[in-house]
Amino acid sequence: MHSRTRSLFLFTLGLLPALAFAQTGIVKTNKEKSDDDPTRVTTKVGVAWSDNYDMNDSDVQFSGSLALDEARKINVKINTDATEWRVGGSWLFPIGIFNFNFGKNEFPNGASQTNYSIGTFLPLSYFGFEPAGFQFFPMAGYSYNTGDTFGCDKDKHKACSQPGFSGDLSEENGFGLVDSSGSSGYLGVFMIKPLTANLRLLSVAGGSYGSKNDDGDNYKGYFAGMGLGYSFDKHNSVSAFTYVQDNNTYIDDAEKKIKVSYKYQF
Repeated sequence: MHSRTRSLFLFTLGLLPALAFAQTGIVKTNKEKSDDDPTRVTTKVGVAWSDNYDMNDSDVQFSGSLALDEARKINVKINTDATEWRVGGSWLFPIGIFNFNFGKNEFPNGASQTNYSIGTFLPLSYFGFEPAGFQFFPMAGYSYNTGDTFGCDKDKHKACSQPGFSGDLSEENGFGLVDSSGSSGYLGVFMIKPLTANLRLLSVAGGSYGSKNDDGDNYKGYFAGMGLGYSFDKHNSVSAFTYVQDNNTYIDDAEKKIKVSYKYQF
């Protein structure tokens, strides 16, 4: 594991003792938290539609959470054709929440990826920091991926890995499914700003850093987004988000998406 990735991982793990032993601060109950608060523990179901408007590529996902008590919940997510799914859980501490997930992605070209991840959100309101009603949630996480991906198999055809290669991406030229694995960490912040009793502004920004690819370059990326959330009542709420993400594995420009979600909380 690369030293910077390991540092992010250790930083995330280092938050756990603070989460477990924090005894002072402003602790909000789940009922006092916004419907979009990432530290809220409730039983809920939801559906989300997302669209990559540069590539005319859309997807529908279903999600659900089962609260075991005031602090723990089980989380699941799956898309319509089951090519992407996640199963995990969350554990709420006085100062924040710890999330862990296991999942898998299957791609049209036959590649697949298994993902293991952990992450945290830490509400700064716990320390009394909520300027002008802005609620900040610093976040950190680590993920490990393993599987196969479409790329150059150097054992079959070394030429495909040479700079300036201009041949077809065919099996004859050494391209196909190859085993791959990697890890990455991220740091960022999520923000909620209530505009009215039911309407709130949402935003997120962060960066990621990971292990080296076949070209010897470390994975680097960023993500940022902004949206709105609205609660109709204590059960029904919606949100709309537009965001951009980019990293040094993309050939084209940054990926731009819009996402609209609905959830029902029991």
